[in-house]
Amino acid sequence: MKLFASASDRRRGILALVAAAVAFAALYFLVREYAGFITNAEALRVWLRQFGVLAPLVFIAIQALQVVVAPIPGQVVALVAGYLFGSFWGTVYSLAGVLIGSAVAFSLAKRYGRSFVEDVIHEDVVARFDDFVDTVGVPGLFAFVIIPGLPDDAICFLSGLTKWKLPTFIAVISVGRLPAYVFTVYAGNEIAGGRFLSGLALIAVVVLASIVGYYKQEAVRDLVARIEPRLPF
Repeated sequence: MKLFASASDRRRGILALVAAAVAFAALYFLVREYAGFITNAEALRVWLRQFGVLAPLVFIAIQALQVVVAPIPGQVVALVAGYLFGSFWGTVYSLAGVLIGSAVAFSLAKRYGRSFVEDVIHEDVVARFDDFVDTVGVPGLFAFVIIPGLPDDAICFLSGLTKWKLPTFIAVISVGRLPAYVFTVYAGNEIAGGRFLSGLALIAVVVLASIVGYYKQEAVRDLVARIEPRLPF
C-alpha cells in the first residue's frame, strides 16, 4: 500500500514533518536564550509547587479543554506534562484530562443531539465519519483512536450520537489513546533530563505517525469498516 496518495501529498507530508522539527528546535533555542528559567526543569517544578494541587489540575483542565474545543494538539500538552511532572505523573495527568474531555464531548453530543454536533464539528469531518461511527463497533473504534493524526476528538462527539454507553466508550478511549501519550510524555521527560536527542527522536516518531495517520485517515476508516465485521468478537 502506498504511503501517500500522490506526489503532492508526499511533499506536504515531508514539509510538515520538517516544519514541525524546525519549529520545535527554534522554540527550544529561543526559550533557552531568553527564558532560561523555563528550560530548568527542577526550578520550574519548584515554582509550580507553590500552587500545590492546582498545578496538575491546570494541566488536566487544559488537556480536557483541547478535546472539547480542539485549539491545541493533545500531544503538545502531553509533552509539557512529561517535561514538568515526569513520565508517570505526566501520563496520569494527560490521560485524566483526555478522558474527562472525551467524556464531556460524548455527553454533550448525547444530551444535545445531532444539531449540536454539526455546529461544533467541521461539516467535512461529519460527512466522512458519521456513517463510520454509527456502524463501527468497539474493536473498530479502538483501532481508529490508537493511530495518531486521525480526528479522534471529532469521533468523541460523533460517538455520542450512537447507542454506546459512556463507560464502554471511555474504556476504549483510555486504552486506545494511551500509547501515543506515553511516547509523548516520555519524550518530555527525556528533554527535561537533558537527553535531547532521545526526546526529539520520540517526538519525530509521533509526528511522523500523525502525518501518516492524517493523510491515510480515509484508508484507515475503510480498512476498519471491512475487517471489523469478520472479527469473532
